[in-house]
Amino acid sequence: MLIRRITHSSVARTLVTLVTSACMAGTAPVVIGVAGGSDTTSTGTSARVLDFFTQPGNADVGQGLGVITVVARDSLGNVDTTFDGVVQISLASNSTGGGLRGVTAVRAVDGIASFDNLAIDAPGTYTLRARATGAGTATSVPFTITTVTTP
Repeated sequence: MLIRRITHSSVARTLVTLVTSACMAGTAPVVIGVAGGSDTTSTGTSARVLDFFTQPGNADVGQGLGVITVVARDSLGNVDTTFDGVVQISLASNSTGGGLRGVTAVRAVDGIASFDNLAIDAPGTYTLRARATGAGTATSVPFTITTVTTP
């Protein structure tokens, strides 16, 4: 009976003891997590983080970056469907002095905020930053804005 041997093995007992001890003592933030809600870490800060689910794409100056989706994740990495805060998007890196145009603040619905009309007015390589009260920030992957050339 394989299940019986695993249940009574010293490895299984050790793992159960470690997990149980960590849960009771609250000292294992990596082992356990809290799904949904306004979970906090031992320092009292929010364990909820933002994540770029859909990244911005390369575009020409003044053209749309595509639909950019930011999600709030709980400490287990799941979408936190209770989050309904306002997510703000800004330029995280901006070496050429470009300006971000479009609606840059959107209220999340079921933990998801979508931005569909963002554009940048100068060529260069950029990243975006998403932030919201009660959640950790996120930075997008780099993307390039190019100048439209005529033939």
